[in-house]
Amino acid sequence: MPKYTTEEIRNVAMVGHGGSGKTMLVEAILHQTAKIGHMGSIERGDTVCDFDPLEKKHQHSLSSSIVSCDYNQKHLNLIDTPGFPDFMGHALSVLPAVESVGIVINAHNGIEMMTRRMMDQAIERKLCRFIVVNKIDQDNVDLPALLSQIQETFGSECLPINLPSDNGKEVVDVFNKADGKVDFSSVEEAHTALIDQIVEVDEDLMTQYLETGEVSSDQLHAPFEKALREGHLIPVLFTSAHTGAGVDALLDFLVYMAPNPKEGNPRPFTKGEGDDVTEFHAEPEESKHVIAHVFKVTVDPFVGRLGVFRIHQGRITKDSQLFIGRNRKAIRVAHLFKLDGNAHAEVDAGIPGDICALSKVEDLDFDCVLHDDVEDAAIHLKPLNFPTPMFGLAIDAKSRGEEQKIAKALTAATSEDPCLTVERNSGTKETVMNGLGSLHLRIVQEKILNRFGVEMETRPPKIAYRETIASEAQGHHRHKKQSGGAGQFGEVYLKIEPLERGSGFEFSNDIFGGSIPSQFIPAIEKGVRQIMEDGCIAGYAMQDIKVSVYDGKHHPVDSKEVAFVAAAKRAFVEAVQKAKPTVLEPLVDLEITVPEANMGDIAGDLSGRRGRILGTDTLPGNMLSIHALAPLSELNNYQSQVKSVTGGVGSYTMELSHYEAVPRNVQQQIVSKYKPRDEED
Repeated sequence: MPKYTTEEIRNVAMVGHGGSGKTMLVEAILHQTAKIGHMGSIERGDTVCDFDPLEKKHQHSLSSSIVSCDYNQKHLNLIDTPGFPDFMGHALSVLPAVESVGIVINAHNGIEMMTRRMMDQAIERKLCRFIVVNKIDQDNVDLPALLSQIQETFGSECLPINLPSDNGKEVVDVFNKADGKVDFSSVEEAHTALIDQIVEVDEDLMTQYLETGEVSSDQLHAPFEKALREGHLIPVLFTSAHTGAGVDALLDFLVYMAPNPKEGNPRPFTKGEGDDVTEFHAEPEESKHVIAHVFKVTVDPFVGRLGVFRIHQGRITKDSQLFIGRNRKAIRVAHLFKLDGNAHAEVDAGIPGDICALSKVEDLDFDCVLHDDVEDAAIHLKPLNFPTPMFGLAIDAKSRGEEQKIAKALTAATSEDPCLTVERNSGTKETVMNGLGSLHLRIVQEKILNRFGVEMETRPPKIAYRETIASEAQGHHRHKKQSGGAGQFGEVYLKIEPLERGSGFEFSNDIFGGSIPSQFIPAIEKGVRQIMEDGCIAGYAMQDIKVSVYDGKHHPVDSKEVAFVAAAKRAFVEAVQKAKPTVLEPLVDLEITVPEANMGDIAGDLSGRRGRILGTDTLPGNMLSIHALAPLSELNNYQSQVKSVTGGVGSYTMELSHYEAVPRNVQQQIVSKYKPRDEED
């Protein structure tokens, strides 16, 4: 059994932009708690959290890493997360496992893109938030200005509970005392601001404070935790992972102020399916049925699959029988682990609130729920709001015969990464890997090469254009083939007309009098569908067309299915060529977040890409959210453009909106590149 109880657990995710020092901050905590004898470094590649060879090579976190330590009779589960936007999926995926989120800010760089995005996600999940201003020992840092920026961006509820002193060499507690020497502001001013904010959540305490002007630290403890849970207070702490300044104060905050699993806000579970869905609150009690949620999966060709989960209810031990989601077959817990970076320590049991792992269970997938009662099969956690992976690369095996190995490697990669998708595009006949950016997909390729020994060739994917028609038309073809013996004969008359955008395809049999026997009608539809799939003028799938077969002829001996397939193809192509064929392009909804000062640059660039702005929203911190519509074909290098224009601060998301006809000059360019296959009669 663990040497700690549920009340003694603190689950904390360290999030923030790349370069804020999250990994080294966790390293400093492990050193301060004597979990490690000496601190590693990013440059040497010997930190506990960045253990993957690719992380050591690129010198930044690429995935989340779980470590634990003990401090003042409390057990801390810390999760270090990647800070680059391309790996945001890994950072977001850990949020269901924690009660508290530490948003780490580089004192020199200030608030950056991932700082804002992770704060927004933590708010959405109703997690307790605190801000860690790291690297306070750097030259040319303006901490008063940064604190003002934090309060302007995230609200006046962001208040320091300690302040730097002696030029950032140490910090002074302003929560428990009202005097001391600090580098800016004053201990008394910061202490008073904290008390004023905290007592607002407790009417009785506020009354006492207004009457006497005093409250004790003991009286403030419960209201402090309540204010933290309600988001009425976001503590700001100052640290330097490099010198250790403020690390002990951060540990004291986590131990004495951060919520344990019984105190945090309830996790957003639901129970049931369809219309019969109700809220479900897991109770962190050992006597209850087991409810655990898998928030991280790793797949290694030698080690196998490892599923990392947070136990929300019940107790898991060796030999426990667990169900995975709706699976009716239970799995037996053979080996239960606690993780410390790359080290897996086997444990006898996991208690409510703890983070553990199982290995070599193939059905363990990201976001699945483990339970030990079939009545709990319909329990789910509210899905996370992951960014849509829209940066794509078409992929092929570099060497013949390795297609199966690549498919296996890609399946493993998508199991690990919630923001990586692989799909076969029937319109372009390409396998496309989609991620959050070029760096994201480059790292995926390196990981596949390192783990599975297979290399992929990549190229920009083709745009999935579509074809349709703009008017009605008729087509006719007689297929006749005689080469000794039985021949082939089929004659088809058909009419086509455009349908409303997005309607798809309709086929109508309007034959009267038996000019074409009913057994050949499916062959005609088959022929039409083949052209619909392959395209007629540019090689792209067709849509929004109704085809009506109204006449034709057959031969009692020579008519066969193949003859009517061929006749239908030719008749359909003839009709399309008369019906003002049109190429459609995908348009995407864009949401672009940039500083207000960059609005003109973004608007001008979008105009040059045939895009149009639909509206804007003002965000805190002099930021704008721009809503726009643009052709996907014009957004090839848009990620680098937004980063360039905004100095790396801007970001965007996009998702498919609808298809629209391309301009005439663009259609001519697309059609001119098409080389149709020769159809055999």
